[in-house]
Amino acid sequence: MKFSGKIVKLGDMVEDFIKERMIIIFNENAPDELAEISAIHNSNTLKEDVKVGDTVFIGKTKYEVVAVGDGANKTLKELGHCTFKFKDSNIADLPGVINLKGDDLKELQIGYEISIY
Repeated sequence: MKFSGKIVKLGDMVEDFIKERMIIIFNENAPDELAEISAIHNSNTLKEDVKVGDTVFIGKTKYEVVAVGDGANKTLKELGHCTFKFKDSNIADLPGVINLKGDDLKELQIGYEISIY
């Protein structure tokens, strides 16, 4: 396992981002203005860089990593932050984005585990 964190708080705007086919995650040190748009998790450890072909679980839903922005591993390691986009494209729109192939995320709940293998 490269990364694992449990969602401990959901910002007020998370549902809006889910409708846009993305979620933003941060660890518990997120500033208030970013916490409002983020799923806050309790992990501070990225053990190994995320790469194309890896598997991400959000709750029980499985996704395949199809693109990793050139800044995503750095921010995930330092801040527990990245943006997961549910987009089957091998090009990340921004440096902090990780594109995931699979069914759209329908909901996100406190207690869901985010794991990367």
